[in-house]
Amino acid sequence: MGTVLLAHGAGAPMDSPFMETMAAGLTGHGWRVLRFEFPYMAQSRRDGRRRPPDRLPKLLDAFRAEVAALQGQGPLLIGGKSLGGRVATLLVDELAASAAVCGCLCLGYPFHPPGRPDQLRTAHLAALSTPTLILQGERDSFGRRDEVEGYALAAAVTVEWIPAGDHSFRPLRSSGRSEADNLGLAIDRADRFGRRCLSPEPSGLEGIRPG
Repeated sequence: MGTVLLAHGAGAPMDSPFMETMAAGLTGHGWRVLRFEFPYMAQSRRDGRRRPPDRLPKLLDAFRAEVAALQGQGPLLIGGKSLGGRVATLLVDELAASAAVCGCLCLGYPFHPPGRPDQLRTAHLAALSTPTLILQGERDSFGRRDEVEGYALAAAVTVEWIPAGDHSFRPLRSSGRSEADNLGLAIDRADRFGRRCLSPEPSGLEGIRPG
């Protein structure tokens, strides 16, 4: 099995309950799961002071350095929660060409800031060529299902929906689903995607956007 390298979201560290659950679940499926923190979060851990995310170039360089440290250790999927997944999508085509990166996994993609659907972060998603899975809660304030299904995304990008889920996949109580149900579903779908990245079918992963 391969390695999954995950970065955290903007406001929570790599050992948040969400990240712990996803990492443990993927490990249970046989993946080697590694997590890391961007410089601003690592500094916050050291001194206890909350900080905003680093500027994008610094985030990109930090992710590149983590991938470089894993060179020669087998196939690699990169991704993360929200911000971490966004940074991974900005790098995945570059890294797939020069490293053993075979796919990208986004755990709740920030398509736009909450309440600002006009400020899209999707331009590069229309041009991606490396298999990318976005697991998205149907009622995610960073991109609801009714919004995202209207976006122009590359054929290599698959969006799979977590029923009634928010940005961390927590469902509405009225849905009859539990948080554990949704996290388990996300883990299973991530595992399935990763296995297909390691052994793609002749037709590839493109063009599949199940509900």
